[in-house]
Amino acid sequence: MNKKVYIGMSADLVHPGHINIIKIAAQYGDVIVGLLTDGAIVSYKRLPYMNYEQRKAVIENIKGVTQVIAQDTLDYRPNLEKIKPDYVVHGSDWRDGVQAQTRQQVIGTLAKWGGELIEPDYTQGISSTKLNNAIKEIGTTPDIRRARLRRLVNAKNVVRIMESHNALSALIAENIKGDNGIEYDGFWSSSLTDSTSKGKPDIEAVDVTSRINTINEIFEVTTKPMIYDADTGGIAEHFAFTVRTLERTGVSAVIIEDKTGLKKNSLFGNEVAQTQDSIENFCHKIEVGKRAQATDDFMIIARIESLILEKGMDDALTRARAYIKAGADGIMIHSRQKSPDEVLEFCEKLRNENKDIVLVVVPTSFNEITATQLSKAGVNIIIYANHMLRAAYPGMKKVAKMILENDRSFEAEKELLSIKEILDLIPGTR
Repeated sequence: MNKKVYIGMSADLVHPGHINIIKIAAQYGDVIVGLLTDGAIVSYKRLPYMNYEQRKAVIENIKGVTQVIAQDTLDYRPNLEKIKPDYVVHGSDWRDGVQAQTRQQVIGTLAKWGGELIEPDYTQGISSTKLNNAIKEIGTTPDIRRARLRRLVNAKNVVRIMESHNALSALIAENIKGDNGIEYDGFWSSSLTDSTSKGKPDIEAVDVTSRINTINEIFEVTTKPMIYDADTGGIAEHFAFTVRTLERTGVSAVIIEDKTGLKKNSLFGNEVAQTQDSIENFCHKIEVGKRAQATDDFMIIARIESLILEKGMDDALTRARAYIKAGADGIMIHSRQKSPDEVLEFCEKLRNENKDIVLVVVPTSFNEITATQLSKAGVNIIIYANHMLRAAYPGMKKVAKMILENDRSFEAEKELLSIKEILDLIPGTR
C-alpha cells in the first residue's frame, strides 16, 4: 500500500510553484491535497477569484494528485488527525511569519504517528501577490463581480461595506487596509450621498440613469462588489426594470425600504411625515423584482422601517417573516436609536426563527458597537452608509475658508495631499 502524502493549499492562481510541490510530493506516495475552502482563505486574506468547486476541478486534474479534500481552516490538524499521512509537503516559505505557528502544529501532530514534514525550497521568481495585483489591474467582469457578494457572505463572519459616491472614494475603499489586515469587502451606492454629491436633495431627485453612470465610473477602476440603495424601489413595475439594469451592470444586491410616497431620510423618524407600505404591497414588489432577475447571484434585500417609525418589535418581525416568504434574500433592520439594543433584540429573535437569511445592519446612529459584536449577534453585512462624503465635506469647507481668510493658499497646504501623492494615487497618472 502506497504511503500517504498531504499538501495544504489554496490554489486560487495555480503557478509553477504549485506544480513543483505536487511533483515532489508524488515521489513519496499518493498525494492528498487539502484544498482550503473560501472561508479558510478569507480568514487571513482576500476572497479567492475562483470558488472552491472551481479550484477543486483544477487541482483534481493535475498529474500526481490522487485525491482532493476540503480543509475548512488554516489549522491542518483536523485533516491530519483524520488521514494520518506519512508525509506533509509544504514550501520552505512558512518557516517564518504568520504561518510559523501552523508549521509547529503540523510537526507536533505528525510526531504522534512518526510522520515527517518535507519542505522543498520555495520556488523563486513566483509571487502570488504580484499575480493577484496583475489580475486586479486587468479588472473584472459584471458576472464575477455580481457573484462576489454571495460568496463573501457565505465565507466570512461579517462583510464590511463602505459608502462610495464617486470613483475616487471607491478607490480608497477598494485599497485601504487597517493595521490589523482587515479591509472593506465592497461598496454602498447611497441615494443620500449620490444626490448630495450632486448638490441635490435626498428625495429621489437623481434618476436611475444618472446613478448608473456613477456606478459605471466606479466599476471602471475597482473590482469589489456593490450594494445599491434603491430607496422605496418605486412602483413594482418600475422596480422590475431597475433590477434588470443593476444586474446587467454587475451590481450584487439592491436594498428597498418599505415606505411609500416622497422619500424622506429615515433618520428623521416621525419628525416628518413618513408612511410605511402595506405588507401585501411590499411583498408584491419583492416578488416582481425576484421574477425580473436573470441570475441566482443577484440579491433583493428588504429594509424594514418599523423601528424607525416606532411601530414596535412585533410589527418588524411580522414584516420580516412576510418579506422572506415573498422571496427576499436578506433583511435590513434600521434604527435611529443611539443604543443598539432594539436591533440586537430583532436579530436574536429573527435568528432563532431563521438561521440562513442574510441580515444587514447600518450602524450610523448606534456607532459604538463593533462589527465583531454585530457579527456575534448574527449580522452578515454591515454598511457604513455615508461616512466618506461626511469626511470629505468638512475638509473641503475648511480649506476653502482658509484660503479666503489668508488671501493665499500657503496656510492651507498642511491640510492637503501633495501633488506627488495625487500623481501616485491613481494608477497610470505618471
